[in-house]
Amino acid sequence: MTMRLAPLIAILASASSLASCSDTTPVQEPPLSEAALAAVTDDPGAARRPLAREIDDLFTKEGLGETRAVLLLHEGELAAERYAPGYDADTRFISWSMAKTVTAVMIGMLVADGRLELDEPAPVASWQRPGDARSEITLRHLLQMRSGLDHTEAGPVPVESSEVRMLFLDGRDDMAGWAEEQPLEAEPGERFEYSSNTTVILADIAAGILSESDDPEDRRQAVADYLAARLFEPLGMSSVVPEFDASGTLIGGSLMHATARDWARFADFLRNKGSYRGAQLVPRQWIEQMVSPSPKSPHYGFQTWLNRPTGESEHPLIPERAPGSLFAMIGHMGQYALVSPSQRVTLVRLGHSDAPQRRAMLQQAADVLELYPQS
Repeated sequence: MTMRLAPLIAILASASSLASCSDTTPVQEPPLSEAALAAVTDDPGAARRPLAREIDDLFTKEGLGETRAVLLLHEGELAAERYAPGYDADTRFISWSMAKTVTAVMIGMLVADGRLELDEPAPVASWQRPGDARSEITLRHLLQMRSGLDHTEAGPVPVESSEVRMLFLDGRDDMAGWAEEQPLEAEPGERFEYSSNTTVILADIAAGILSESDDPEDRRQAVADYLAARLFEPLGMSSVVPEFDASGTLIGGSLMHATARDWARFADFLRNKGSYRGAQLVPRQWIEQMVSPSPKSPHYGFQTWLNRPTGESEHPLIPERAPGSLFAMIGHMGQYALVSPSQRVTLVRLGHSDAPQRRAMLQQAADVLELYPQS
């Protein structure tokens, strides 16, 4: 009798074990806060609650640094907007290097106006002396960060950084003059080297085209008026405050201030290839060149970062998780405007994060983007 019952007991025990497994309760995610839900519009173009959770993680997840503002557009419409305590829709956030992309658009407008030539020697007077090899530097070289000038953006000793010296030390009163007087360390066009000094040279070139005066106030006013009339006012970017140095040169590599809404508006204008509400403010072809890889840097165009693999383990963006067409404006310590044309999405994240935190934050931003399908 015992022998006959043994198989039955084994079967019942197995069934009981299986039932126990099937009754396992899945891990419940914590409830969403009112702030998380309120940040997302009724029709964000993606599942609302998952989107609210992923954006909430940008603010609350450990290891991402301090997120101060997030603004998400889908097909040009507001999908989500949220601010940390102490910040709101009227707060002007510093651009840091996001300003470089604005400077590139200004240069594109001057090229479209016929006042600059992309592949002619850059009109910097001090480079045009007989025998000066810097006369071979073109506007394209400057836009693609391959001028060959001896500019070291950062290093182990901060005071030896070309950017620090230009912005805060011996170059601060005439930033472009200081940047332009540096010697070559490579043949123009030979290699990529990211440099805020280079963008200030571009801003100086623009000032020289827009004003015939050397007076700092005349130079400042000419550039400010041009940007306002041709770019900021047509886009409705009423919050923008650009900064200038003592010589009247736009600090076009790092110092503009604007609300998160205006940074998103500008980035989405790039997604639309220079068009805004039916007006083509800069030629489509210029925006296409801005987001085309440089021959010396597949991840960089005209003052704009690209989501293209480089073969290196470190990358400023997320090529393993986001479309190759994605491009970005990136500013010091965690300012990002991520533009994904194939997903019709623009995501702005502003805040403060160190290098490891930025890498983690970008992975969380990828979680947001992945809620939107590619078209």
